[in-house]
Formats: sequence, structure tokens, C-alpha cells
Amino acid sequence: MTDEWHATACNLCYVNCGILAKLDETGRVIEKIKGDREHPVSRGYTCNKAARINFYQNGRDRLTSPLRRRDDGTFEEIDWDTAIVEVAQGFRAIQEQYGGDKMLYYGGGGQGNHLGGSYARSVGPAVGASYSSNALAQEKTGLAWMNGRMLGGSWHGDFDHCDVALIIGKNPWQSNGMQRARIHMRDIGRDPERTLIVLDPRRTETAERADIHVALKPGTDVWCISAILGRLVQTDRIATDWLDEHATGYERLIEQLAEVPVEEYAAFAGVPIEQIDAVADALSGTNRIAVAEDLGIEMSPHSTLCSYLNILIFLLTGAYGVEGGVYLVTGITGGFILDGGAGTSDDDGYEVAGPRTPVTGARIVQGLVPCNSIPEEILTDHPDRFRAMLIESANPLHSLADTSRFREAMEALEHVVVIDVAMTETAKMADYVLPASSQYEKFEATFFPMEFPENFFHLRRPLMDPLPGTLPEAEIHARLVEALGVFEPGELDDLKAAAENGLDAYAAAMLPKIMDAKINTYLPYVLYRTLGPSLPHGAADAASLWGLCQHLAMKLPDHVRAAGHEGDGPALGNALFQAILDSPSGVIILKGEVGDATQWRRPDGKVNLMVGEMSDEFAKLGDFELPGSSDEFPLVLAAGERRSYTANTIIRDPAWMKSNNPVSLTIHPVDAGKFGVADASIARLVTKRGEALVQVEFDDRMLEGTISLPNGQGMTYPDGMGAEPRTGVYLNELTDLEDRDPFVGTPWHKHVRARLERVSA
Repeated sequence: MTDEWHATACNLCYVNCGILAKLDETGRVIEKIKGDREHPVSRGYTCNKAARINFYQNGRDRLTSPLRRRDDGTFEEIDWDTAIVEVAQGFRAIQEQYGGDKMLYYGGGGQGNHLGGSYARSVGPAVGASYSSNALAQEKTGLAWMNGRMLGGSWHGDFDHCDVALIIGKNPWQSNGMQRARIHMRDIGRDPERTLIVLDPRRTETAERADIHVALKPGTDVWCISAILGRLVQTDRIATDWLDEHATGYERLIEQLAEVPVEEYAAFAGVPIEQIDAVADALSGTNRIAVAEDLGIEMSPHSTLCSYLNILIFLLTGAYGVEGGVYLVTGITGGFILDGGAGTSDDDGYEVAGPRTPVTGARIVQGLVPCNSIPEEILTDHPDRFRAMLIESANPLHSLADTSRFREAMEALEHVVVIDVAMTETAKMADYVLPASSQYEKFEATFFPMEFPENFFHLRRPLMDPLPGTLPEAEIHARLVEALGVFEPGELDDLKAAAENGLDAYAAAMLPKIMDAKINTYLPYVLYRTLGPSLPHGAADAASLWGLCQHLAMKLPDHVRAAGHEGDGPALGNALFQAILDSPSGVIILKGEVGDATQWRRPDGKVNLMVGEMSDEFAKLGDFELPGSSDEFPLVLAAGERRSYTANTIIRDPAWMKSNNPVSLTIHPVDAGKFGVADASIARLVTKRGEALVQVEFDDRMLEGTISLPNGQGMTYPDGMGAEPRTGVYLNELTDLEDRDPFVGTPWHKHVRARLERVSA
């Protein structure tokens, strides 16, 4: 092992903590990891998972050559020139025969490699493709739809300064989802002057540290939160003066909450009324309330309504735009992510216009086709059905609901291309597989960091040379654009020459041309091929950031300067870009002020509480109907729990998991007795879509009637002896496309109806 530490970041969750890595003598194996104290936000924090990233970097199923499917279903290696030409010809043929809008792009980068995905934006226009999707469309679209309708942006809680931390459907101790998560949960839970509240059926590691753990029945979050809000309204403990000044459309909502039968809703949720009162008391005592929600409610029945109610928690209490409360976030993209787009609503708060999918008419939020709708947009004789897919840094065949249906859909497509580092379940279904360099073999970054009032950005430098035979995504997309003949030879030579004279000369040459429709349409490609070759340290992959930096300098110049970057106009954008290039541990890029104008993004400068669809849905709660209830399937399976040794599926080697039984199904001992299954025994798990054999593990932290399986399992992986055994349960062989949110199509992965059957010895 060498003595040198290299700054990089963990890629196993969205937070992307800064870490330092040591390599072995070959320079290809990551042998040791520790937190990076120079990172401006994580400041040396990391969880146990970061230590395992070499299992991603050096997996046995890494791809080293482009592959083409033969007629018999096997693959043959081909050279890059042949692959690029044939892939481009395949997309052009789809465009010419059916139209470019019959192609779907899926992906855009995993948890830590958004930079490569930014260049895909230049490929779609070259063939007329206009539809896209990714994992956010099965997780966050309900939240995004509400954010856009109510706030005009995405939000996060100020857990550094809050008096009350409210965690809903989330276990930050294991899933992170916020900077320095375990430190926050530990410190808030220990502080007698602060209150940690957790709503979760299971007594999670976070719930064990809570002052108030509301162990509600799964799927009843909307009744529980409605009871809390109802209690606040009915006891005149909402921020009426704040609402009068800062909000619109809350009159009908207040009337509805005034009529909530609090005791009945609490009883239906299985929550003692004393806990409802305790939560209401905590929320009414301060406006320094930080809220976090996650997949526990975003992948359950009533998910969109629940996101709506969660936003109401911090709006009705005036905990918005104040220190210790909730802020709209900013970031390298300007903050416009998970905001649902502009949208159009009528005077009564109902959406009257918005994009829809071509076959089923499903609502498109944040520009993303709902994941559960994708097979339905393919498996039909409709003339507008999708005919081809480009899939990048994603494994939808494994991660999306109803694998059998999705497999059938992929077989029906005429041209499927996968860009990835490994031979995934999805790659095995492709016509062409293009091998990408890993996240640690190229310049990379994530666009997820979105905080306020300070925001950072981390451009990670490569730890090692690319694996021979692989290319970074930026180069793959650039070659596809060139194979499609978008630009004439020499058409961009003047910009390339300007770049050789420095960033100021490049800005002077480029900025006037951005108004040109062609340059603007293919801007990532143009930046990569013109500015990219001149960047220091071989940072061509970072070229697309230049445009984002110039955009930030125009949009938020005071915030950029407050973060320590100097200049005006293009010079300020260049200074920010240069700081990113020069900061291997990341850099603060924006610094705002609590309550400033960036928090009021709707045209009228206020927040909006009237969402007609949610008001109507809220009125139905009195029917006490929980979708999917079934006597045949009495258990509720959380299909995808985050545990100490589970993460996203980019780590495919099961050897990285070091717990006693990381793939087990957890169940309360009382439920196990009802089904006649013993601890450590094998049982049959059955849902309406499939079944699987599981190893049972007793856990009295589970709420009776609930079971869970970890995420990131069920993949095959070469064992080095010619076989590819599967580890754990392939969860989406058990899930159903039909179990989804009626508004935005998010699947109910955290609420899968199931039963257990004893397996005879």
C-alpha cells in the first residue's frame, strides 16, 4: 500500500460523504478508507459502507469491451468504432421508421456519477428523442409534484439548528439522506432542550434514539399526520399571522382540518391519542422545526397525499425560511430539482395542463416518465409505443416493480443499448452493452448536494487510470453525437482555439454563441469537445460544469460572491468553475441568507397551500380505506429496507456484506408463531406476483403484522468458478405494477401485501 491519501467521495448514497483513499502498489485496488476532514460539509464523517467501495471498483463482472448480442442470445466482443456506428444506426433507424419520440432514455447517473450522465442531453436531440425516466420517478415524483405546486422548489430541514426534528418514513442512522446523519440523530436525541420525533412502524436505530417514537400501522401515515395537524388547528396553535402574510389558498384546508376526527384517525393509525398530543405540543412550541421524509412513505399508499401533509407541517407552524426550520435548497443546478416543473393550475387549485405519456396518458413530473408505466408504454399495439431504450448507469430490470413484466417489455423493444460498468441484469437483456469507466477512474460529481444557506460542490478526481477497454460516458455520448453527423468537421474549431487561451477568452467566444439554437441544444457536447481538452489535470469530463457555473453567476451572483468567489458576469462564473477544478475535497459554491428571496420562488412570492387534488383526496380519509388490504395476504412487506450492509446495487459482490445474515427476512416473533416458522428457518414468502424462499430472522423491533427484506439483493455474481449464484431475494419478482400511487405512479415497495408459509424440513 502506498503512503498517499487521495481525496474522493463515497458513492453508496445520495449524500456522497468526502473520503480519503489509499491504493495498493498496483494503483488499482482501494485498500483503505477514512473520512476527509477537509470536505466542507461532511468534515470527516462517514459510515461503515464507505470502507467497502473497492467491491464496486474491482468487481469480477466489470466490462472491458463493447458487446453485441448474437441471434442465439449470447454476446460477442466488438471494437468501439463498430459499436458506436451500429448503435447510432440503430437509433437512426428507429427515428426514420417510427419517429424519435419512440425512444426512451433511462438513467443519467447513479448516486455519484451525474457528471457523465449530463452529456446524454446531447444524444437525444440528435435522433429526436424526447422522453426520459430514472429512479427518481419511482421515488420522489409525488414529493416533486407537491413541491412545484406549493413552494416552487425542493426543501430540506435545518437539522443543525432545529428545536424539533421530525423524521417520517426514514431511518437516517442507516440510510443517511442528510449530511452527518448519525451525529445529528445522536445529538438531537441526547439534548434535553430538543425533541426528536420519528414516525415509523419499526423501532429503527433512529427511533431508538427518539424522544417520541410513533409506531403507527404501515400505510396509515396520512391519518396519523392528519390527526396531528387537526389537533393543531382545533386548539388554535397554527401560525395564523405568518400564513396571512406569506401564504395563499389555506382557507379550505383549515376548514377541513377543523373537522378531522382526531381520536378516530389516531385509533385507525394504531397511535395512542397521548402521542398525538405530545407531537402537537412539541410542534406548537417553536417554529424551529426540521422535517425529513423518505421512501417509507413515498413508496406506500397515499404517498403523494402524505408528502402534501408533510409540507403542511412546516407551513402551518411557520417553520419555513427560518433558522432551524425548513429551507428551499440551491445547488450547482440552481436548485431546480424535485420541484415538478412550473405546471398550470386553475383558480380552485387543480392542475389543468401538464405533459403526459404517449400511450397511457400518465402524468410526467420533473420531466420523468413514471417507472411503473414504462412496460405499459411498450407492451401494446398503440402506434406511439416506445420502440427503443438507451439505459445508462441504471439497472431498471432489477430495481423497478414487476421484473417479469419489465423483462417482457425489454424483449419487445427493437433496439436496447446499455452503458454501464458491469454486466447487470438489464445489460444481459440489451442488444449492445457499452463499458463505462468506473466512478473512480474519471472525473465525477453528483448534482444532489442541495443545501441552504451554504451549498457545496465536489468534483472528484480519478484515483486510477480507466480499466482498459472502457470509456467515460462523456466520450461515449460525444462519439454517438459525431456518428449521427450533428456537426460538420471544423464547425467548432474557433471555440476550441479560444479555450486554449484561457477561460476568459473562452467565455468571450462562447457566451454569444449560447443563444444559437444548435449550440444551446448540444451544449454539453460542445463544451466537452471545445473546452474539455484544455482543462488541467485531464479534466475534460468536467467541461459541462462550466455552463452551470456561468448560469449560477448570472442567477445568484451575490450568493456566489458571498461564498468567496470574486468577479462579475462571466468572470464570476469562471472564478467559480476554477475553484471547483482546484478543490479536490470540494468547495462551498453558494452562501445565502436565511429568509432571502430564493425562498419565495412562486410568481406571487408566497407559498400555496391549496392543491385541489390533495384536498379532494384528504376528504376521502373518513372512509378509512387502506389500499391493498387483503385477508389472503395479511402481512405488509417492506421490500427494500436499508441495513448496515445494504446499499444501492452498484456493489454486486456479496462478499462486501459482513453482518451475520444480511439477506434475512425480519419478522416479529409473535407473527412467526402465527405462521409456524422458527428463527433461522427457511420459509416461503408469497405475494400476488410471485414467491421466494427466505431465511427468517426474529426481530422484536418489528411491528406485529410487518416484515422486511433488505434492498440491494437478488443479483447474480460470478463466483470465479464459472457459475453465477444469486444472493438474497430478487424483490421485484414479488412486486406488482398495479400497486402504485394514482397521481404520479410511484410504486408501493414499502407496502407489499404478503404471507409466509412454513417449509417442511
